[in-house]
Amino acid sequence: MHGCTQVVPKLPTHLFSEVFALDGGSTDGTVDYLINRSVKVIPQQVTSYNAAYIEAISHFTGDAILFYHPKGTVDEATLPLVVSQLHEGNDLVIASRMLPSSTNEEDDRVIRHRKWFGQSLSIAASVRWGGAVSRRITDPLHGYRGCSRSFTSSLNLAPRGVTADLEMVRHAYILGARYTEVPVDESEREVGGTHFPALKTGRALLGYLLTNGASL
Repeated sequence: MHGCTQVVPKLPTHLFSEVFALDGGSTDGTVDYLINRSVKVIPQQVTSYNAAYIEAISHFTGDAILFYHPKGTVDEATLPLVVSQLHEGNDLVIASRMLPSSTNEEDDRVIRHRKWFGQSLSIAASVRWGGAVSRRITDPLHGYRGCSRSFTSSLNLAPRGVTADLEMVRHAYILGARYTEVPVDESEREVGGTHFPALKTGRALLGYLLTNGASL
């Protein structure tokens, strides 16, 4: 709820033909708030991160979709950057917290376990699936991203789990899709914490990396 109240009023909705939110069962007033802001709310039928992606993809009607999590940690002013790269013909556009000109929420810490894990996974994914790609995806786990209609149409995401972001990276590499990243600055959450426990989520991601090869 807190993130929505901070972000939603400032969303550049004029850039999009439709804006909707998936609700996974919130009970804090978020749904009423979004409806009052003229945002269509769709109840999520299956509770999991992957399922949220699958359901969102099944609902959008345009030629591309942009996934944005209104946590208040990434400036919504960066949304036009992602949109412009989709208009340029990219199939996958990721808002990266790992580029030299980006900021990660852990950059001011001595121990940066989430950032280091993400960077390591980026290298491993490019080696395992990227082959001879000259430009690796630096932030394979940021859910803030845009995808073309053709890219989502050829996706076959696992119906449950937390690997959707990494699955998209694998798909882009193997498919030879056109992809790019835009830099973003990430700050710490003002309220609440992550819904992805580090050890459990890390095991799932590594399991996907190790058990899925370089062919679709």
